[in-house]
Amino acid sequence: MDTKEKAVLNAMTQEGKPMRPGDIAEKAAMDKEEVSRILAKLRKEGKISSPKRCFYAPA
Repeated sequence: MDTKEKAVLNAMTQEGKPMRPGDIAEKAAMDKEEVSRILAKLRKEGKISSPKRCFYAPA
């Protein structure tokens, strides 16, 4: 796992509730498109889940 993936997971963990990609990007100080790519990768690896449409949380 690279540092950007860790930053995305840390932002989600700190928030403590499901988040939208734009909110994750803002909290992690990253580009929204980049966060969306990271979220897709993390979801495929089973590290995050999507409890409702367009919201993501650590698995």
